[in-house]
Order: sequence, then C-alpha cells, then structure tokens
Amino acid sequence: MPRPHETVVADQFGTRARAYVTSAVHAAGEDLDALEAAAAREKPERAIDLGTGGGHVAYRLAPHARSVTAVDLAQAMTEAVASTARERGLSNIGTQVAAAERLPFDDAAFDFLGCRFSAHHWRDFEGGLKQARRVLRDGATAIFIDVVSPGHAALDTHLQAVEVLRDPSHARNYTGAEWQAALTRAGFRVRATHARRLRMHYPVWVDRMQTPESHRAAIRSLQRGAASETATHFEIGPDGSFTLDVLSVEASACRARSAC
Repeated sequence: MPRPHETVVADQFGTRARAYVTSAVHAAGEDLDALEAAAAREKPERAIDLGTGGGHVAYRLAPHARSVTAVDLAQAMTEAVASTARERGLSNIGTQVAAAERLPFDDAAFDFLGCRFSAHHWRDFEGGLKQARRVLRDGATAIFIDVVSPGHAALDTHLQAVEVLRDPSHARNYTGAEWQAALTRAGFRVRATHARRLRMHYPVWVDRMQTPESHRAAIRSLQRGAASETATHFEIGPDGSFTLDVLSVEASACRARSAC
C-alpha cells in the first residue's frame, strides 16, 4: 500500500539508525570541521541540528553550545543519538522527533542551526527552509551541507536515478543555484559557500541503506550504460564507487526582508 513520503523516510532510516551513527563518511569531513569551527566562534546558547541522522552535527556542536536539540523524523534515529550522546558524556544534547516542515518550536528559539545531508529527503524543501528561518533568532548563523546536483540535465538525471534506486525516501538533490535562491526566499542571506567532492564506496553505500539486490543491479546497469561525460564527472569506478558534489552554505537569518 502506498505510504506518505514522511512515512517512507521514517521507515527507511528507523531500522538503519546505528549504521548512520557509525558511518565513517558521515562522522568526519572538512565540512563538519568547518561547521564546528563556526560554532566554536559563535558559542551559541541554543543550537539545533536539523535532520540529525546519526547525530554527527550535534556531537560537534555540543562542546560549544549551552544546549543542542537534535531533530529527526525517525524516532529510532533520535533514540540512537540520545544513546550515543550519553555514551560520550554529552549531557547537553536533547532530541525531538519532527519533520523539517513542521518544527514544534517557538519563533526565534535557537541562535545556531546546522543541517547536514538531510534536505534531499524533505518532502517540501522550501517549507523546511522557512521553518529553519522561523525558529532562528534574527542574525543567527545557519550552516547547510548537502549533496548537490551538477545541474547539467544528463548528469542530474543520472544522479537522481541512482539516489532513488538506492533509497526510495530520496526527494531531490538541488543545484547550488537552487539552494541560494531558496535560502533567499526563506529569509536568509548567504555569506559563503564551499564546494567539495565526496567519494562514495559503492558496497558500503548500498549496504548502509540495505538496498535490495534488484535495485543494486539497476544502479550498476545505469553506471555501465552511462555516457562518457557522466562516467567522467562522477568518476565511476569498476566496482561502482563514485564521487558526489557537496555544497556547504553559511547563511545568516535576515533581520528583515529588506536586509536580505
């Protein structure tokens, strides 16, 4: 029976929570280091990790904030994060089950936001960004990190196809231009962006999501049949490993529309 998108997301990640807590590709990276450096610089009172997944943003925020709220749609994810925080002695991390588009917090409740590898799962991308702006105080810093589409039609089609075959909760990887425009409409001012490349080891990538064998075969078929330009851009290897484009965006919550 067909399920609502949010149910698909929660079901996909609910049984895989521990895999994301221990995932090497999620637990480290220059982008995560930069996010922590921003938190260390600003020393927020109340920080939010929007779409916490394995909790890696929350763990980095915790040493620099008075309190951190890790939000995720999947209850199993928030339970895994709470357990890991206790194991690490991070007593200032709390959790909340919620969709990005319906955050159960007061306006201006937080003064720092981190969001990493989450937005491509949101049912309503712009709605989630507007909620992120609503719960931030004026002038607060928000850092969004996600896989982005290269933009070119053929490359975009390949990326979205392999992503949804691997994980049916995937909604869309947006382009950098789409990110900047949507953030502006939501009430943010983009301060800086940083692009990087992220290598995905194919066997680990599909095993982490427990992708069915039929979908794995379809992904490998798409990779083998890809045009040379697509294979070159994604650096598709003999074993199916490939490289993604990732964008980090640092933005501030505008004090007023006219100030954006």
